[in-house]
Amino acid sequence: MSEATRATGAERAAKRAPASDGVGESEGRSPSVEDEDLMIDVRNGSRMAFEALFGRYRDPVWRFFRRRTPDPGRAEELAQDTFVAILEGARRYERRGSFRSYLFGAAYNVLMADRRRSAQRATLPLDTDPSADAADPDAAIWVRDAIATLDESEREILMLREYEQLSYQEIAELRRMPLNTVRSQLFRARLALKAALESRAPESTRTNHACR
Repeated sequence: MSEATRATGAERAAKRAPASDGVGESEGRSPSVEDEDLMIDVRNGSRMAFEALFGRYRDPVWRFFRRRTPDPGRAEELAQDTFVAILEGARRYERRGSFRSYLFGAAYNVLMADRRRSAQRATLPLDTDPSADAADPDAAIWVRDAIATLDESEREILMLREYEQLSYQEIAELRRMPLNTVRSQLFRARLALKAALESRAPESTRTNHACR
């Protein structure tokens, strides 16, 4: 995502933030302040606290959508929608669990709403990080295609764990399911991905393994 695009996203989201000189304005500048404390300040009307959270998470949220949508510009729009949703719901925020799970939960809701509107729930491509594509495009396509064969629910849980690096508990909170269900679905997803990768391995790779 270009610096110009990021600046535009920051400006758009920041314009929706309430202006305030209240509690937490000075703390918003410190990277050591916990996310949850910053979100409490946002709830109390702190614009600077929101800008601090936006600065910390704008790239991770954009990557969340970029892996799930084919258009980088659309990923940026959905990321902005997520931060707008955070602002609009700030007054209802309660400190339960981590802010990361709260944020990605909002992102997930935005994604589901967009999929319903576009009627492409089963066909959206899954993109890996651009850096991975540059390093080995064939491997990136191979993994992407294998992930796309998974059941939608298992695919989403696997991506939340491996790409967003959410904990099992955070995934359970986001998906609103028991922790043991998350564990079992991740286990099945990894087995299915392993099988898909093996079945889609290049011919040269299968030949090399067969000769060993």
